[in-house]
Amino acid sequence: MKNLFLSLTLLFAFSAIAQNRQIIFETGDLASVFAKAKKENKLIFVDAMTTWCGPCKQMAKHVFTNDTVADYFNVNFVSYKFDMEKGEGIDFAKKYNVSCYPNMMFLDASGNVIHRIAGSLPTAQFIDFAKTTKAPEKAFGALKTKLKALR
Repeated sequence: MKNLFLSLTLLFAFSAIAQNRQIIFETGDLASVFAKAKKENKLIFVDAMTTWCGPCKQMAKHVFTNDTVADYFNVNFVSYKFDMEKGEGIDFAKKYNVSCYPNMMFLDASGNVIHRIAGSLPTAQFIDFAKTTKAPEKAFGALKTKLKALR
């Protein structure tokens, strides 16, 4: 009986820590995030959210805490999450035309939008969305530039 209890305890402990990583979001102000991105030569992932947004909560609970997502984002991006209805979020929402939530985007260190999407995504699609930043011809910023050139 003791062996069974010990085995179950160990099994529970290993399963509890198996999925324990998450995207590390910076806690400073936006200026410090831009400075860090420039220093590390990385894009900035911004989770533009609100506290009342159900899909934002779903992304935070189920996608941002996925090991594969966390590993990819923590290596490739400087991540920042903030409420679009408070503090710097209000001006950010105006500047970047954030009108629905979640609104997730990748910015370069100069503040240019490289890629963005609105709404929640399942894990695999979220990683694909992030990987599109590595293929500039498919990213939002490049497509927007091409569209302007056609006008």
